[in-house]
Amino acid sequence: MLSTFHGLEAARRAMMAQQAALYTTGHNIANANTEGYTRQRVQLKATPPFPTPGLNRPNIPGQMGTGVEAASVERVREYFLDIQYRGENSKLGYWEARADAVSKMEDIMNEPSDSGLAKTMDQFWQALQDLSTHPENEGARSVVRQRGLAVVETFHYLSNSLSQIQTDIGTQIGVTVTQINSLAKQISELNKQIASVEPNGYLPNDLYDERDRLIDELSKLINVQVEKHPTGGNAPATAEGTYDIYFLNGNEKVYLVQGGEFQSISFPDGQDVDGDKEHIKEMPPATGVTELQVGGTSVSFTSNNQVTFPMGKLRGLIEAYGYVSGQDSSGQPIVTGIYPDMLNNLDKLAYTFGKLFNAVHEKGYGLNGETGVSFFDGLGQEAKGAAKTIRLSADIDDLANIAASTEEGKPGNGNNAINLANVGSMLLSSNTISLIGTSATIQMSDLQLPLTSGTIQTNYQGWIGKLGVDGQQANRMKNNSDVLRQSVEERRQSVSSVSLDEEMMNMIKFQHAYNAAARQITVVDEMLDKIINGMGIVGR
Repeated sequence: MLSTFHGLEAARRAMMAQQAALYTTGHNIANANTEGYTRQRVQLKATPPFPTPGLNRPNIPGQMGTGVEAASVERVREYFLDIQYRGENSKLGYWEARADAVSKMEDIMNEPSDSGLAKTMDQFWQALQDLSTHPENEGARSVVRQRGLAVVETFHYLSNSLSQIQTDIGTQIGVTVTQINSLAKQISELNKQIASVEPNGYLPNDLYDERDRLIDELSKLINVQVEKHPTGGNAPATAEGTYDIYFLNGNEKVYLVQGGEFQSISFPDGQDVDGDKEHIKEMPPATGVTELQVGGTSVSFTSNNQVTFPMGKLRGLIEAYGYVSGQDSSGQPIVTGIYPDMLNNLDKLAYTFGKLFNAVHEKGYGLNGETGVSFFDGLGQEAKGAAKTIRLSADIDDLANIAASTEEGKPGNGNNAINLANVGSMLLSSNTISLIGTSATIQMSDLQLPLTSGTIQTNYQGWIGKLGVDGQQANRMKNNSDVLRQSVEERRQSVSSVSLDEEMMNMIKFQHAYNAAARQITVVDEMLDKIINGMGIVGR
């Protein structure tokens, strides 16, 4: 037999369930502009009907509904879109870092322009051409010296500026590593909080949102993947559990976060900043990155001379800063990267230019009949550092020592000035270079130049051309990645973000349901009043 108060209980449950839905709607509206917030909804579930099957069940026509209850409050989120977003976010972080590094290099190289190295060298060649027509003119000789000094100073400027930007990128790497370690620590702390809530039967939705927001932020720095682990106890079936965060190093999983613990990233040969686990050895080694340490695990940046480190801003910065890609014949590390490559090319260019120019200059004669005089100094036995150390020889302070003639005792002969003006276009792959106005030759093998193909001019033009292509590619890929990321983000927001119009509609819907349940209580109350107070008074 049904209880007299059955209708009151069903209406009470309806009021409580609609009230919970209204509160959740209010929470959504309050967080409409909160970054990373995911809209929530109450899952309403019919309560078990009466009576339950059994031999002593009451003899009634059928099971009667007992009302509704708020089963759970869940987030409206699609996990697959999160995976897509984080993948595109990692690519965007990588290409943004690379595009920024190349853009800074393009600003320094400043080609083509009237103040770049190419124009400075062209003016030097032109000054030598002018000297060839007036070899005894002191003004023409002074211009050659000043143009030569301008070339030297341009080499110094480019090398020092690129080295400074490289150092700045190293600082950025340290900051990025600190960010990664800080995010990993925060995620591990959230895992601890979530693991303490879920076993009690609750869904900590706001903690889930904050954890997902941090993972989104982390994904831009390094491409990470997520493993879910249930927390056990009385956790609801829809509970998300704790997250393990890892990245792939080849086929090996390297974990940054495991439950409530995190592993810090560091550089084995880096600089100790302080004793905090988040900041240990955050600076990359000056010789280029060979590997990183993740906790106690060594992670190589390359494998078989190929970069295998996951995409993200950290990889883009390291590729710009420099990494060890192998060893040369003497066992010394080969450092590869955007800035090390350009610095190495500048050193090779300065060394080749200085050595070859000196070889031609030493074959000529000055106004005073001197020969064998070097025009440039500061060049050692190898090209490394040549762009920083090349300088004018002290002998050139005496303008008479500029060797414009190919014949002793004939200072009006300007043939050697022509030979010097042709240094930029001399074919470096030649075995022997013949000089104008003299039987003297230059054996290229004796100079042991680092550049052995093309010319000084074409080598530099090729590097600048490659820099331009790299910059275009980086910007194109950055824009493409940004478009794809925004596309996924729009789809994700269409699922998870708060729509004020929709929430207002829900609020009205739940309000009407609440009012109807309250009206039902009034109706049942009137029925009970009739039974209790209006029946059994016949004959009074």
